[in-house]
Amino acid sequence: MSIIVQILGIIIGFGFLVFIHELGHFFAAKMCKVHVRTFAFGFGPDIIKYNYKETKYCIKLIPFGGLVSMSGDNPDNLKGEKGEYLSLPWFKKIWVSFAGPFANYILAIIIFAFSFNIWGISEISKEPKIGSLLENYPAALAKLQAGDKINYIDGIKINSWDDLANNLKDKANREATFVIERGTYTFEQNITVGQNPVTKSGALGINPIFTNTPSNFFNSIYAGAKVSINQTFMTIDYLASKIISMEKPDIAGPIGVMQVMAKAAKSGMQDYLRLLAIISVALGLFNLFPIPMVDGGMIVLFAIEGIIRKKIKLKIIQIYNTIGLIFVILIFLFATYSDFLRLGITKFFIKQ
Repeated sequence: MSIIVQILGIIIGFGFLVFIHELGHFFAAKMCKVHVRTFAFGFGPDIIKYNYKETKYCIKLIPFGGLVSMSGDNPDNLKGEKGEYLSLPWFKKIWVSFAGPFANYILAIIIFAFSFNIWGISEISKEPKIGSLLENYPAALAKLQAGDKINYIDGIKINSWDDLANNLKDKANREATFVIERGTYTFEQNITVGQNPVTKSGALGINPIFTNTPSNFFNSIYAGAKVSINQTFMTIDYLASKIISMEKPDIAGPIGVMQVMAKAAKSGMQDYLRLLAIISVALGLFNLFPIPMVDGGMIVLFAIEGIIRKKIKLKIIQIYNTIGLIFVILIFLFATYSDFLRLGITKFFIKQ
């Protein structure tokens, strides 16, 4: 039964997030009086379809994502007629492109707000106490327990969770002496600190204690927007630091995302919804990056059109989109390869 829940969680989650993205493009196109030929949920052959005015609305066989087909969205078929997407003024084309990522951000805020309103806002305890442990990390291997309080590391007093994180930062792969308080007694233990695979800083594989604070509707909306914005800047900061330091970023591909979604679906509705919100932010942000062919790349192209005050030649758009397609495929392959590395699948393809 849990496997079915996980599979449904992946299908519904992926499908819903991409569908909302396409729904944003659809509403913006309608606002700009673009002729929308098809608006679909999923892909593959049609299961249910309904024609209303100029648009075919349909549900397709494979429930992953959605589709918006507009007149004039392909430079090869552009006729310069009224109702064509690429024939719109530059600022309207920017709005249609921006509306997809914008819809993902609105969805993320709504999901976060709903979650906070039902289950409360999670706050990290300032105490240097262990809330949970990760398997096969130093703390778990050293038999530390949830509820243990770390009072000293190498003779330095630890007063808060921030003190703990800062103290461990430069201790990756080094042995340190910990003074642990467990219930009514205190003991000393030497532990070799591990390394965070992303930040490369010292890590024990522990999480802090989280408390849920009840939240009303308006506070939940504010908190949802705040978390979405923080998530955005954290991602940008991480990617920028990797680019500056010329290091390979640790990003998840479709396999990694499905794996995390399956675990969240299994652990409960609260974790699943909050993960959906995080992925929705990531989807919106990725589509705002100035990569040719994705929404952000098209926004840049149309902004240039507005600056130079004339439409960009169709040949340039075609070349631009081709470069973008190649770039997106390379990102997809890199992310998928990273998933294989995490899962250890590459050992079947690489001779030892």
